[in-house]
Amino acid sequence: MAGLAARFFSTAAKNNSKSKEWVNYFMSTHFWGPVANWGIPLAAIGDMKKSPEIISGKMTFALCIYSLLFMRFAWKVQPRNMLLFACHFTNETAQIIQGMRLFKHLYVGPSADHDAKKKSE
Repeated sequence: MAGLAARFFSTAAKNNSKSKEWVNYFMSTHFWGPVANWGIPLAAIGDMKKSPEIISGKMTFALCIYSLLFMRFAWKVQPRNMLLFACHFTNETAQIIQGMRLFKHLYVGPSADHDAKKKSE
């Protein structure tokens, strides 16, 4: 089944790569802007394994607002930029998780983290 899907998409890519619209899309900021933006959510996802002590509350809040605004922009712009929307949706999710980790670290306390680790051992 996976081989059939791969063959379908490679054939579709070959057929579409010849069209002017396909080339114009890959040479536009409508494509490369979101691709470059993926560094932000990937960094946030990578930081989830690190200690919550390194999380900046101000930066997490700023990135949440930034992603909400750009999700709206990606939805409203014509044609809709779903790649940009997906990037900022992923970033919004990652930043909310980081914010929850920071809140838990600051207000629930490290004793709760320590107790959870102790129970798992």
